[in-house]
Amino acid sequence: MSDKNNIPYKIYLEENEMPDSWYNVRADMKNKPAPLLNPGTQKPLTFEEMRGIFCDELCKQELDDTTPYFKIPDEIRKFYRMYRPSPLVRAYCLEEKLQTPAKIYYKFEGNNTSGSHKLNSAIAQAYYAKKQGLKGVTTETGAGQWGTALSMACAYLDLDCNVYMVKCSYEQKPFRREVMRTYGAKVTPSPSETTEVGRKILREFPGTTGSLGCAISEAVEAAISKEGYRYVLGSVLNQVLLHQTVIGLEAKAAMDKYGIKPDMIIGCAGGGSNLGGLISPFAGEMLRGEADYDIVAVEPASCPSLTRGKFVYDFCDTGKVCPLAKMYTLGSGFIPAPNHAGGLRYHGMSSILSQLYHDGYMRAMSVEQTAVFKAAEQFARVEGILPAPESSHAIKVAIDEALKCKETGEEKTILFGLTGTGYFDMMAYERFNNGEMVDYIPTDEELAKGFAGIPKFPGNEF
Repeated sequence: MSDKNNIPYKIYLEENEMPDSWYNVRADMKNKPAPLLNPGTQKPLTFEEMRGIFCDELCKQELDDTTPYFKIPDEIRKFYRMYRPSPLVRAYCLEEKLQTPAKIYYKFEGNNTSGSHKLNSAIAQAYYAKKQGLKGVTTETGAGQWGTALSMACAYLDLDCNVYMVKCSYEQKPFRREVMRTYGAKVTPSPSETTEVGRKILREFPGTTGSLGCAISEAVEAAISKEGYRYVLGSVLNQVLLHQTVIGLEAKAAMDKYGIKPDMIIGCAGGGSNLGGLISPFAGEMLRGEADYDIVAVEPASCPSLTRGKFVYDFCDTGKVCPLAKMYTLGSGFIPAPNHAGGLRYHGMSSILSQLYHDGYMRAMSVEQTAVFKAAEQFARVEGILPAPESSHAIKVAIDEALKCKETGEEKTILFGLTGTGYFDMMAYERFNNGEMVDYIPTDEELAKGFAGIPKFPGNEF
């Protein structure tokens, strides 16, 4: 029997097959991610210090390196059922177009109004804020997908939602901004004059188009200066990767149903939430010595934290108001070019993924945005989904790997994460179609400026 007879185009799990717990990959890591540090004392951040910024339950999840599974509350699973389980798709049309012997699968996370995987953590973080009796939350957003997801979750739970949106995305993606406002969120372009740190960044970098690091600084300041508010983050943190493991757990369950084992797992990488969510159960098998996979993180050449960054402690934000995290970083002062994958414009990478990469459990590569959009159009024309620019980084490498299989005759099984749709990214597609899009790769000299701002203290040399 051929694969076409055995494996459906879309593999859907039943609702009762949806994961009932999130998987904490840190429990299986021999080398745990380094703890967050208090920037003043350079000592590990305590629960008491952390709870002034984050909700109590999220602080516990952030600090727990040993509990392998966290039960998903029934209220969150009830919300998940609106759009989960999400489909695992066999890309038969793409395989045929490429004439490749490779078998290509993608886990599609864009089948909800927010258009991406971000809702998986947004509802969890909003739920814990509501449970704690808070009035509202503040956050940052790059491409706008996290802000959209959080505004949906807050509307559902009747929480106030304040979003600081990276200025270039605020201007490039007005429709994403308006969806947030439709759900009741207050959206501010960052850096702004509404916070002390925003005003400082504008004085230092007049005319800047902003970055996720800038927006994080403003959102944190806004949270700690208002009674009854906490800050929530859409990527990077351990707690966010934990919530996103619902992606990988579902993907693995769907594959196991049909006896499929991926050779390669590919995901786009900015802060790391979708990649971490997709690979965690597979990486867990590698860590326990049960299986082996080729895991590939794909980042933009314009913001190459894994491929050209330093593995050191650095500030998580440009304004240097957040804790220090040990991660692959370009320096918190690095302001990337206004590339169209706004969700990947972060100077650092999740501590979990940074440690896995450092220990050789995954590899990384960077790609230029014109090639990314070419792959996005190729995918859209044969698979019928217009992908987000962020997701298209993974598509680009999946296509490249499938074409390599065409040359070698290998029948590799490739799994990639299609994190969201690109229907609010039409200005970027317009620039590509008009031939106006350009590639930008920072020089070593430009990167050196970012590295110069990395804090220097004993043990943090590079």
